[in-house]
Amino acid sequence: MTRGIQGTDHVWLVMMKAMRALTRYAAAGIEETGLGLSDFGVLELLLNKGPLPVNTIGPIVDLTPGSISIAVDRLVAKGLVSRVESAEDRRVRTVALTPRGKELIVSAFRKHSGQMKRVFSKLSPEELRGLEVKLKKVGKRAAALMEES
Repeated sequence: MTRGIQGTDHVWLVMMKAMRALTRYAAAGIEETGLGLSDFGVLELLLNKGPLPVNTIGPIVDLTPGSISIAVDRLVAKGLVSRVESAEDRRVRTVALTPRGKELIVSAFRKHSGQMKRVFSKLSPEELRGLEVKLKKVGKRAAALMEES
């Protein structure tokens, strides 16, 4: 009989340890820019998707409604985003990057991108693409199982 965890349980543990290490490394670099992980996530989303309603942002960056409100308040106070009431529906508030916010997230993302290139530099382009495909497959399966339950 072999000792230790094997199979899917072992893969899950390896993946979790890798994710923790990646998150710590990324967070350290992001924090050097004056942002936390959640603020970085919100700003990066707005950079790539453009202005979005507050209630759309939270689920995408994995923040509860209360947490996204606090995050947006913090980013507004720092002058990095603005809130705009919808002309069509006054209950809807859209969040948009300010010029200062765009400048900061572009710079922070450049730093983050460099960090990730260093992390993944040990993988060939083929290995990197294979990892991406496999992680997407596992992630989609987990999401589908969550919806079933």
